[in-house]
Parts: sequence; C-alpha cells; structure tokens
Amino acid sequence: MRYYIIAGEASGDLHASNLIKGLFKYDPEAEVRAWGGEMVEAAGADLVKHYKDLAIMGFVEVLSHLNTIRKNFKFAKADILDYQPDVLITVDFPGFNLRMVKWAKSNGIRTFHYISPNLWAWKKNRVYSMRKTINQLFVILPFETDFYLKYDVNPVYEGHPLLDAVNQFQALELPSFKQKHRLNNRPIVAILPGSRKQEISRMLPHMIRSAEKNPDYQYLIAGAPGMEIEFYEQFISNRENIHLLHNETYDILHHAVSGMICSGTATLEAALFNVPQVVCYKTNKITFFIARLIVKIRRFSLVNLILGRDAVKELIQHEMNDESLSKAFADICPGGAKHDVVLVDYEELKSKLGSDGVSDRLAKKMIEILHENHLST
Repeated sequence: MRYYIIAGEASGDLHASNLIKGLFKYDPEAEVRAWGGEMVEAAGADLVKHYKDLAIMGFVEVLSHLNTIRKNFKFAKADILDYQPDVLITVDFPGFNLRMVKWAKSNGIRTFHYISPNLWAWKKNRVYSMRKTINQLFVILPFETDFYLKYDVNPVYEGHPLLDAVNQFQALELPSFKQKHRLNNRPIVAILPGSRKQEISRMLPHMIRSAEKNPDYQYLIAGAPGMEIEFYEQFISNRENIHLLHNETYDILHHAVSGMICSGTATLEAALFNVPQVVCYKTNKITFFIARLIVKIRRFSLVNLILGRDAVKELIQHEMNDESLSKAFADICPGGAKHDVVLVDYEELKSKLGSDGVSDRLAKKMIEILHENHLST
C-alpha cells in the first residue's frame, strides 16, 4: 500500500519514524512518502518536506507566517493528488493537519489521524468536524478514549509510543559519555528549553541563571534538531559549566539527575528516564493571554495530566522567573525535598501508559483497517 504521512515537528518526526518502521514490517509492499525530519527519512520514507519549515507556534507567530502556511497547504494538496496514496496519515500538528484531513476526505482519500489534538483542554467543538473527516483516530493518552466515546468517536489506543522510543534506546556508559564530551565528574542536569526559537529565547536565559546559582552540577542543553549552534551561543558563550549537545537528548536524560524541561512531549520523556524535573513554559504575552481564555485545564504537563495531580512543579508564563525556577530546581535535585517523591510518582505514571511495542501494534492495526476497507468496497 501507499502511505502519505505528515508530521510537523520534532516529536512528530520521532513517532512517525517508529510507525513507519512498523508499516514496513507488516506490509512488505509498503511505499511511504512523508513530511518529517531526519528520523522519518532514516526509517525509509521518501522525505518531501522538513518539519523545520513548518514549526510555527502561537497566535501572533502564525499570523506573521500566513503566506508560508498557504504555500505549504498548496504544495501538500498537489503532492498528495500526484502520489494517490491509499491513506493519508497525519501525525499530531493539528492546526495544519486537521485542515489537511478535511481536504483529503473531500477528495476521496482515506484519512487516519495519529495523536489527537488536546480537545479535552480546548476547542471541544472540533470533535464534530473530526468525526466527519477522519476515518480512524489513534490516541496515545489513556484518558482520551473515554473523552471521545462521549462524542460517538471510537478511537484506537495501543499505549504511548514514547515507551518504545525510551525502552529501545541504548545509551553510552557514563564514563564514555563524559569522555566523549570532555565533561567533569559533577552530576549532570538536563536542560531542554524547547524546539522553537520563540520558546528557547524566552526560557533558556532563566534556566542558565538558575544553573549559575547551582555550580555543584554540570548542565547539558539538548539542542533542538535543525537549530543552528550560533543561535544558542548568544545565551551560553563563555560559560564553562554549560554545554550544548545536538542529537543526544536521550543520552542526556539517561545520565541526568534532574532537569529543567520545556512543557510538551519532553516532560513525559524525562519522566520515563526517571529524571525529576521542573516543567517550564513562557511564550508571547498576547499568545498566552489568548490561550488562557480558551484553554480549560489547570495542569499543562503530560505527567500531571495523566496522573491527575500536581506530581511535578509547573512554572508557566509569569511564574517562570529566576527566583521561582531556582527554588523549584533545588527541590528536585538529589537530596531535595521533592526528588524522591517525584520518582515514586513516575512509577505510577508508567503503569498507566501500558507496555512497549506500541508503534508495531499501531502499524499492524492500521494495515488491518485498510485491508478491511478494501474488502468491503
């Protein structure tokens, strides 16, 4: 079968790549054309658009990139019609992808959407249009099944795909990792300031100042894929105890004793690696003001949402300041008041996410659904 996949950011690239491996495993005649990044390409897909050309966040930022967005829609439509896939699989990235599935369905193309938008948090009314335009929805959070069943949508839930990514990862041994990057013997702290320039610019300076107040550790910044080294140098130049590493996020998390983590998928990754964390988020003031009018949830991090309580500290917008971050960071470092408590909460989190092999099960299910559709037509 022919699969056309659209993943619009770094996390989508990861999950789409594991899905693609499963598609090739269970469909030996699979052909995959995709939007994504290096991981999607390495999985065997024909990469036609890199997500770094798509990663635009926030209401204000989107308005300033409308022309680019229109061009991407135009390209996608023409490319899909030319390719004539058996199915369009959109991965996360709802602002772009939900419009794409609506167009695809109107053009007779079967649509799967993988990783649901957070309708339980905001824009619940979108569930009605999704019900009409998505042939099959695949969700990754345990509480999403009940949410969608209320709206007569029967999603497929096979677990969270990060379980696969983390369990399959093989890290360098700590001595080799330190030798490779010329690190000292101080414990490692992970700094994950996000994957977009807007969020990195607003959060990384706070993280660095907090690091400078805690010289007993060495700090490793996980560079975002596709982000230039020069961009980070304006924040970290001449700081001997802070290092930038690209393409080694999981190695960093594997060896870290604690972390300052941007809200998003990275918070769940840190939890699966047992890294006590402070969850951070700060964006454009206008964007945040609009978001708070719309978003109907109190918690932001995936860890807290899945557990249904405040297991990890969240510092959002005005709360994300030097004083609050330094205090919260001290609490989750080894010996801190929250360090051991967070680790216990992580064990409960993992039990709620199921077992690994998620991507394989998901790919197999997609193929089964497609074959059933062919048999019924």
